[in-house]
Amino acid sequence: MTRPEAIGKAAPHLHDWLHLGAHGDMDWMERTRDRRADPRILWPEVKRVVVLGLNYGPQDDPLAVLPRRERGAISVYAGGDDYHDLIKGKLKRLAEWLKKETASELKVFVDTAPVMEKPLAEAAGLGWQGKHTNLVSRAHGSWLFLGVLFTNLELPADEPEPDYCGSCRACLDICPTKAFPAPYQLDARRCISYLTIEHRGPIPRELRPLMGNRIYGCDDCLAVCPWNKFAQAGHEARLAARAENRAPALAELARLDDAAFRARFAKSPIKRTGRDRFLRNVLVAIGNAGDPSLASEAERLIDDPSALVRGAAVWALARLLPAATFMQIAETHRPRESDPMVIEEWQSATAA
Repeated sequence: MTRPEAIGKAAPHLHDWLHLGAHGDMDWMERTRDRRADPRILWPEVKRVVVLGLNYGPQDDPLAVLPRRERGAISVYAGGDDYHDLIKGKLKRLAEWLKKETASELKVFVDTAPVMEKPLAEAAGLGWQGKHTNLVSRAHGSWLFLGVLFTNLELPADEPEPDYCGSCRACLDICPTKAFPAPYQLDARRCISYLTIEHRGPIPRELRPLMGNRIYGCDDCLAVCPWNKFAQAGHEARLAARAENRAPALAELARLDDAAFRARFAKSPIKRTGRDRFLRNVLVAIGNAGDPSLASEAERLIDDPSALVRGAAVWALARLLPAATFMQIAETHRPRESDPMVIEEWQSATAA
């Protein structure tokens, strides 16, 4: 538990980060910057902030799938049910009990609200923000979902957790796209989690080869943290990865239409991204797979209704086929394109 003003230096750091444009397409962070910077703007009556963590530690090594290039890597947090619904339900039950016991007023937030959970969690003693900017716990390592409860009760505040990162750089050095310009700084525009989930347009060409088979999120910087040696596997069954989300075949995912996508990822956080962005990610992974047998999946999708998917399919196909074969396909399909974004993909691919 902490005081709302304990957010400290996080507020000016947020303003600097937004000024640099490091938030990319996440324009909602700009719109809500004042409320993020001070919980009292979000709710003037708040006196204390209760921060709770839920362990979602994986059963297996989340990096083990990365060498299996014909398979997709899905971030640990997204393998099961949507944590937003699960945590909000738990927080509401706690808030109802506390309100009944104390006659206090309370507000419940998960990370869809403009609340800076990680600085507040650090101030409340749950852990510290590591060099990868995520929360690290000595008890649970990097695998914690956070929920926040605002109350107008004036309760004793906890002491903040010190930073135990020391000289370690494991999380910075492993990042495939070099998304950390410095310790404790993240450029979201280079982060694979941002690119595969939040980014709405084509993924920058120079970053695509670096993404490997990561199709939804990235766990590299979390997984290598030395503090994970104390972590335990999570016990919440609804957060455990579904069987179909454990290293799914890229060829199978590439065949999903909108209805099949929605059915497969019902109650999953992946559903929020939508079929077109998800297939964009799958096609980038197919292009990185180095397996010519996957070329037929990309070729089929160059006629997809979505320009985002068509453009990614062009790039993947160019990566998998000999130049002469690709040029034959280009002669058949390129003249029919009228979308500038897809034309640019064809031009880039044929010029290579």
